[in-house]
Amino acid sequence: MNNKETEQVIARNKKAYHDYFVLETYEAGIALFGTEIKSIRNGRVNLKDSFCSVDNGEMFAIGMHISPYEQGNIFNRDPMRKKKLLLHKKEIMKLFGQSQQQGLSIVPLQLYIKNGRAKLEIGLCKGKKLHDKREVAAKRDAERTIDRALKERY
Repeated sequence: MNNKETEQVIARNKKAYHDYFVLETYEAGIALFGTEIKSIRNGRVNLKDSFCSVDNGEMFAIGMHISPYEQGNIFNRDPMRKKKLLLHKKEIMKLFGQSQQQGLSIVPLQLYIKNGRAKLEIGLCKGKKLHDKREVAAKRDAERTIDRALKERY
């Protein structure tokens, strides 16, 4: 067997990076059904506008859209159902406590396949204000102009 970890990114939540400062990231497994994992392997996932919440000591991803599998017929599940995230109890309680006290959010950042299993990278995030978004855009534009100038010079 090969000990190398293989990782294939399926979907990224670009809107999360635009709307939030990511403070910490965690890797969570997802409890899925057969047709859902087949659809994920085809890349038919949307993380936009999704978030995570804790119910009865369990964490769920809400708003994560997994399109129905074409050959799935009666075995397809509701695309918008709550997906259970697999984390240690200690991590769930830590995330829940921080999100309640400090007004932070738990947001899915990316979905990937790691060693044949679907994993969801979730982040403990703080919302950006409008001036923060403008500041980030200004920095990005400045870096682009500097890179262009250096490219033309050499």
